[in-house]
Amino acid sequence: MTVISPDTADTRLGATSPASADRLVRGLSLAVFLQWFGASAIIPMLPEYIRHRGGSDSLAGVVMAAFFGAGVLFQYPAGRIADRLGRRPVLLAGLAVYAVASFAFLVPMGTTMDIGLRALQGIGAGAAEVAALAMVSAAVTAERRGKAFASIYSGQVAGMAVGPLAGSILGVNLMWIVFVAAGISSLAACVPALATVEVRTRFDGGAVDDLRARAGTQRGIRRSPALIGSLMAAVVLGLTFGVYEICWTLLLRLRGASGWEIGLSWTLFAVPFVLMARPGGWLTDHMDRKRLVFGGLTLSVAMCGAYPYLHSVAALVVLGGLEAVGIAVVLPAVQSLLVQASDPSEYGRVQGVFSTSQTAATAVSAAAAGALFGVAASAPFVIAASIGLMITVGIALVWRTVSGTVAH
Repeated sequence: MTVISPDTADTRLGATSPASADRLVRGLSLAVFLQWFGASAIIPMLPEYIRHRGGSDSLAGVVMAAFFGAGVLFQYPAGRIADRLGRRPVLLAGLAVYAVASFAFLVPMGTTMDIGLRALQGIGAGAAEVAALAMVSAAVTAERRGKAFASIYSGQVAGMAVGPLAGSILGVNLMWIVFVAAGISSLAACVPALATVEVRTRFDGGAVDDLRARAGTQRGIRRSPALIGSLMAAVVLGLTFGVYEICWTLLLRLRGASGWEIGLSWTLFAVPFVLMARPGGWLTDHMDRKRLVFGGLTLSVAMCGAYPYLHSVAALVVLGGLEAVGIAVVLPAVQSLLVQASDPSEYGRVQGVFSTSQTAATAVSAAAAGALFGVAASAPFVIAASIGLMITVGIALVWRTVSGTVAH
């Protein structure tokens, strides 16, 4: 009996031609950009909008947290459904759910209902993200995945670079326009998503199921060192992202930054990321991915620990852009390692576990960061950086037997 490795299965049955894969990646990148342009436009003014309608600060915090909480609960189930029913239907459903939840904010109702609507947005956004990454995993061969994943993340961050600026300009008094724009943008993302051709890897005629039977694979997710180390990397990213979600603006305010400087800092994080995405994808496909992940994560946690000791707003903004360059390399590299030892039929679940790990770490970190910042401005940054550094060292141990390079 010949045992076929996951990478071989990837090339023979799971992926399309380079031209078809490129078309799929371009379509998904545009869909992700449109969805996150609208989604991120809501973020800056949503707490103020809740207060404007009579809600308390605590309620505003719960509403913001509901997005992450729903993601933690539903991203893995979304991946499981995607593996069984198809990834494109889950992507379209996620975009539609987000749009409906956005439009529902226009309906007159109590502020407590905003918790449920924000949770619905989290379900929709989480399902769309998991499905899009799973589609890329199935359609693109291992030696080209770095570039493909970089393109998806570039679309996401590009949307997040423009969306918050637009939402801030409109302000709290015109939030109804922001909600409408978010819903329309999410529906518009369905157009390029519909134009994609999904690569089916299960329940589509038995080819892959037969391969899995001959390879002796199990129905559960492969718990490989590559997968475990990637999930640990997701936790490190989530820890730092959670701190920035709550404390970045507070830190800049503490250093005397004006409103436009705070907005510029978020944009100047996004721009280097987008510019570095394509080179980061090339590095992933041609260099040792483990070293790229270690280097990028080490840079990220070092920056996180250093920020509260910088008193110059300009230095904070510039170093934030430098950190973005490292993250732009980490994400495609860790995604490539994440799926390299997985069966094509489980890509949805694998992406669901990865997204759940990152989202859960972000939620926990964000919840603790606010309280810690009240004790000492440096506390959330230093604690997250210390834990992140320890986990990064652990990744090195877990990945010691994992191949870091892709065979071309």
